[in-house]
This record gives sequence, structure tokens and C-alpha cells, in this order.
Amino acid sequence: MTGRIDIGLTWFDHGRGLDLPSQQSPGAAGVDLCAALGAAETLTIAPGARAIVPCGFAMALPEGFEAQVRPRSGLAAKHGVTVLNSPGTIDADYRGEVKVILVNLGQDSFDIRRGDRIAQLVVAPVSAVRFNQEESLDATERGTGGFGSTGR
Repeated sequence: MTGRIDIGLTWFDHGRGLDLPSQQSPGAAGVDLCAALGAAETLTIAPGARAIVPCGFAMALPEGFEAQVRPRSGLAAKHGVTVLNSPGTIDADYRGEVKVILVNLGQDSFDIRRGDRIAQLVVAPVSAVRFNQEESLDATERGTGGFGSTGR
């Protein structure tokens, strides 16, 4: 792993007591996001339905980075539960609560309880960009072919 990025985090009342997000192994790309529901609360997502699940914290990403909210492979494989806007992007200037939009593509209802690992968060560098209007673009071998045009 190259370098560590320190990220400030503050808890909302409903998130207090949850573990800080952390990489669970030296080679892990992301950190698990947990549901910040009430102790006795169960959030049930019916087949075909979606829900916004709070994680109970806000964070301050350093400028030049984003956080990508991605599905957990186990939830997707075992239950058909995934992140709807995958990957969801959290910008460095966002200071609101981290939440996850989950969708249940499975055949059975899916229950979520406090502390359940619902998604993963990967922090990645981003580039500042500026678009320049041009009269024409340089030619490439691929050209305007898209969506499977390379035959692979």
C-alpha cells in the first residue's frame, strides 16, 4: 500500500458507538460502511425496492480525493443487494452524512440492522479537469465506435 491518507470524521448521534471505518487487511482497497440504525430498528428492503441507509458520520476528504461507495460482493452474491448508483461519489467538499442507496435485486426481503456492513468505501485521487471547445478532434483507430464496437 502506498502512503496513508488521514480523513477527519465526526459522528452524528445515531452513529455514535459504531466502529471507525478501517481497512480490515493490509491489502484491502476499501473500508466497510455500517448501518447507523437504532438499536432495536430493522430496515427491511423488499425485492425490487430501494432504501437510503445512514452511516452516522460525516467526513472531510482532502482536496484532490473522492470517496467511492461500492457494493459488498458478499451481499450481491448471496442476497442480490447492491449499491444502486454504483459507484456513488462523495466529493471532497461534501460535509453531510454519508448514506448508501441500496437496492434489493434478490427474490427475498433483506433485513438490515445496526452495525451491519452494507457497502464499502474506496478513497481515490481525482484530477482537476477543464474542457476546451475544439472545432474537431484527433482521429483514432476506434473512432466513434462505442458499446461493444471493438468486438471484445
